[in-house]
Amino acid sequence: MKFELVFIPYPGIGHIRSTVEISKLLIDQENRLSISLLILPSISGNETGASDYIAALSAASNDRLRYVIISDGDQPTAEPTTHDVHIKNQIPKVRRAVSKLVHDYSTLPNSPTIVGFVLDMFCTSMIDVANEFGVPSYMFYTSNAGILALGFHVQMLYDEKRYDVRESDFEDSEAELIVPSLTRPYPVKCLPHGLASEQWLAVYVNQARRFREMKGILVNTVADLEPYVLETLTSGGDTPHVYPVGPLLDQVGDCEEKKQSEILEWLDQQPAKSVVFLCFGSMGGFREEQVREIAVALDRSGYRFVWSLRRAPSNIMKEAPGEFTNLEEILPEGFFDRTKERGKVIGWAPQVAVLEKPAIGGFVTHCGWNSMLESLWFGVPTAAWPLYAEQKYNAFVMVEELGLAVEIKRYWRGDHLGGTPTDLVTAEEIERAIRSLMEQDSDVRKRVKEMSEKCHVAVMDGGSSRIALRKFVQDVVKNILSPDIV
Repeated sequence: MKFELVFIPYPGIGHIRSTVEISKLLIDQENRLSISLLILPSISGNETGASDYIAALSAASNDRLRYVIISDGDQPTAEPTTHDVHIKNQIPKVRRAVSKLVHDYSTLPNSPTIVGFVLDMFCTSMIDVANEFGVPSYMFYTSNAGILALGFHVQMLYDEKRYDVRESDFEDSEAELIVPSLTRPYPVKCLPHGLASEQWLAVYVNQARRFREMKGILVNTVADLEPYVLETLTSGGDTPHVYPVGPLLDQVGDCEEKKQSEILEWLDQQPAKSVVFLCFGSMGGFREEQVREIAVALDRSGYRFVWSLRRAPSNIMKEAPGEFTNLEEILPEGFFDRTKERGKVIGWAPQVAVLEKPAIGGFVTHCGWNSMLESLWFGVPTAAWPLYAEQKYNAFVMVEELGLAVEIKRYWRGDHLGGTPTDLVTAEEIERAIRSLMEQDSDVRKRVKEMSEKCHVAVMDGGSSRIALRKFVQDVVKNILSPDIV
């Protein structure tokens, strides 16, 4: 029997790329399986490189892995909406797309049967569509198991009326949460903005409730990276089975060919572990005052560097970070003259291609989970500079829980996407972190090297992530034979 899963990622480039990678692994794992991956319209349509990447996917469709582009033709183009409303607005389009698949398969011999939806963490409203087609829902969670467990815990406290975090004071609060999946108390001021926001808290709580309806949850993590969290989730008894299947790394270049080649060639000429790389993801940009502080820190530190520098937009929901038109006017006087032999300031960076270069000795990052996994894969220690979403949590865990990153500062005010301004990080704080990051014999560097080796073992035949992937496929088949979803 041939069977098919319908994947629905959130339409952000990081989510789509991770979903593509897990889809490829699954069809390699099981030759009876095919996947249709539905690509929804972006909420803002402004992510760097997104359109080219999606066009390349569309051209790569085949019988086993097809990409279905959902048109945004009747999408309102005025004010961007919230992501949960945006996804709900796509339900009629997804229903039509899946109905067409079902109809097409019914008219063709030897066609697969659709047996389940695999949904992104932000696409839980699509559970209702899966139920309409009488198939179970699974989830692909593009972040880590720890933030998944934190979300479940906050939801439980909220439903029991024991969660009293207030947006007006959480960043100044000295309170701590006892979270079962953490080995130490978690400061309230390290909470992601969404878990305190009056606008978003109810959304995330409802999201966690819907997570519990899933048949299982694929997580882009490694069993050896989060063993305590995974044990907690497994022993809870009231959460779906979690399959740690990472790290899932995207190997697609992210930069125009000429610029990419120039930077990578320069890195090939530098000594091993001598270059610090600063890059802050597709939504990471800074205002001029912060840019100058970073420049002063790089100047004073004396280290070689590659700095992916982008300008913060006035409204990130309407406009992506862009390039500065005249860096000479923004950076400290003489900066380029003093650093021209040891530094490169670029715009968009081919992050994976840079991180795999032996010259890279440290990575200053926004703590997006894909970036965290990429740095661990290549054995590059990180300095944590969270900007938005769950990144404050990631920074806390990587620095304090796991000892796999160095600290720039412990508490971070503001949220890039939450509309609250972030504090200025001083040149002194940045320089101190860079020096700690680039220390060659540090405990952090040793732990990162050990974890890198474990990540590589996990994805080999017989490794923990491959075993989890196989278990997921077996469970999907089992659910075909004995469905109990509605």
